Amino acid sequence: MEFKLLGTFEARRGGQRVAVGSRRQERCLLSVLLLHPGRTVTTSRLVDLLWDGAAPASARGTVHTYVGRLRAGLRPYGLRIETRHDGYAVDPGAAGVSVDAQEFVRLARRAEARDDPAERVDLYDRALGLWRGPLLADVAGDRLRDRLGVELADLRLSCLEQRAEDRLAMGLHGRVVEDLARPAGEHPERERLVGCLMTALYRGGRKADALGLYRSTRRALIKEFGIEPGAGLSALHDRVLRDDPRLERPGRPGRREGPDGPEGPTAPAHAVRVRGEWLPWTTSGHPALELCNTYAGWGGPRRPGSEWLRGYTTLAVWAGHTDLLEEHDVTRLMELARRRPGVAAAALEEARAFRADLYACLTRPDDASAFEAVAAAAAEAAGASVFVRGEDGLGRWRLSPAAGLRLRLPTLAVARSAAELLADPRRFTVRRCPGEDCGWLFLDRIGQRRWCGPETCGSGGDVCGFERSPVPFGAGK
Repeated sequence: MEFKLLGTFEARRGGQRVAVGSRRQERCLLSVLLLHPGRTVTTSRLVDLLWDGAAPASARGTVHTYVGRLRAGLRPYGLRIETRHDGYAVDPGAAGVSVDAQEFVRLARRAEARDDPAERVDLYDRALGLWRGPLLADVAGDRLRDRLGVELADLRLSCLEQRAEDRLAMGLHGRVVEDLARPAGEHPERERLVGCLMTALYRGGRKADALGLYRSTRRALIKEFGIEPGAGLSALHDRVLRDDPRLERPGRPGRREGPDGPEGPTAPAHAVRVRGEWLPWTTSGHPALELCNTYAGWGGPRRPGSEWLRGYTTLAVWAGHTDLLEEHDVTRLMELARRRPGVAAAALEEARAFRADLYACLTRPDDASAFEAVAAAAAEAAGASVFVRGEDGLGRWRLSPAAGLRLRLPTLAVARSAAELLADPRRFTVRRCPGEDCGWLFLDRIGQRRWCGPETCGSGGDVCGFERSPVPFGAGK
């Protein structure tokens, strides 16, 4: 049996809703016990919570009546409410019962223990996806919700903050803006949250909005708490005002780890480390464009260090990083590539050929052969796709399990994404960065962007500011 408390109260079995508790207070009482699994909640505590300190003389007897009704309703599902001294307790684990609040805490703790930011983000996504609204939205008022769920609410905000920082480190500032726009306004006291959103807005070319967020946060802090922003948020405000170039990059990984060892070539300046692979910092606003941008320097000769798509593992990890494939599929593809290196190498070359056709299709609209090549791959991808509902409630296209585990899956996934872009009016806002030796593609929705984003582009820097490795990134792979 499954209980959902992070939003409206729901009880389900086998995917079907089950009616539990005929009265709101009965469902509230059960929720209190479920939020304290295996622990005794005294009758006096239940009375205080259910009537918020204004209980009638008959309150204790009413609690006993509620418990009796709940026991009768839950008995067919194997969930028992035990009497313990002067109180009650439930042990969901004993009956194979799951509670979303417990699952949320478990996933959050697992995320905290992970070293890889991509793995943390995946776990935080799963944890935060369990929240459908305020705790017990239909059975508890604001005061009771604060008394029952302050720790859960605080953990949720901490998860939002850590996920935002990880996504910023991975170059995914667009997603941070989507995630934090509302929470940052509702919680000005969470300056870490506000700081993440300010940074994401700035990296997205919205400096005025970043400064406006600081001003509104400062007003709220003064009005509600009588305090000024802390030193960290104030320093970030000053950096945004000065256009500090360090704000443009997600954090420099330092020395490259892997086959080359700690003394190997330095990491690219605009790169992120995901599952042991260097991936380019996202700048375009669309996965299909990001594939084109995995080779910097389309406008000039290839230089050492400019090729990002250097091995099949990089391709698979990149597909997961851009949300084209599920992470569990990425793991399986990496294992399959290790077992079948020849097939993996052929799949990589196919991906590179598709990338060249896609780039030509986007930069030379009259190139019929390039469009036909992209269309053929997109048609194959469409035949292997299904439309599914995500944890966030939105529908999306995913490769069908019937398609099987094929090393060509990343190319099919990006081909489907490319087709969606080519059928979208946004296709006419695609721009090619004019930076010397650059050529990166990006969406210019407001018609005012010229450069792809990295601060050295257009000012004489090498390919959007990427540091050059003394040997090609693919050496030894």
